[in-house]
Amino acid sequence: MEMLRRSSVFAAEVLEVFDRSPTDKELVAQGKALCRDYIQARLQRAGLGWSKAEQGISSAAGGRMAEVSATFLRLGDELEYMRPAVYRNIARQLNISLTSESVLSDAFLAVAAEIFSAGITWGKVVSLYAVAAGLAVDCVKHSQPALVLTIVDCLGEFVRKTLVTWLKRRGGWTDVTKCVVTTEPGLRSHWLVSSACNLGHFLKAVIFFLLRER
Repeated sequence: MEMLRRSSVFAAEVLEVFDRSPTDKELVAQGKALCRDYIQARLQRAGLGWSKAEQGISSAAGGRMAEVSATFLRLGDELEYMRPAVYRNIARQLNISLTSESVLSDAFLAVAAEIFSAGITWGKVVSLYAVAAGLAVDCVKHSQPALVLTIVDCLGEFVRKTLVTWLKRRGGWTDVTKCVVTTEPGLRSHWLVSSACNLGHFLKAVIFFLLRER
């Protein structure tokens, strides 16, 4: 009888670990790890290097988070295919110099605020990661690889302030994998279309905002 009771308690504890919602700290750390993975993939695609020392702490772990990372890259590919010009030469589009952490942070957070000004969707989240990676490519091309971690930190701060509550309602980052369950291309990508089409307008609005603030 005692063994049965202990077995029940142990099973409940095991299930609690798997069923519990991720903490705010975990969601932010996972978001930053996903950002490093996304940036690393885009730098490699551009033929640019990013050393382990420059990357800082490790990327997204294996298991479900590795699946999330792969999903982000897949959805990002779709976004960038639909509107490639939006995600390239972002620093030039924003008319900013990549020599100051504060200028870079302000620009990135301004873009993020515009993207999510009308609500949160997975399409917009992936868009933000594509913007982060585009800026990271710009930084490395301009011999400023140290600024890439500034982008990662800014994204983590935005996740903490803006996305954590939304993510917790969905059970965490793994919810994005549901976006690619269907094999019907139209159903899979329709949620991406509005984000891709509108992001150009967001960036233009931010350009004027940044110029006005100078």
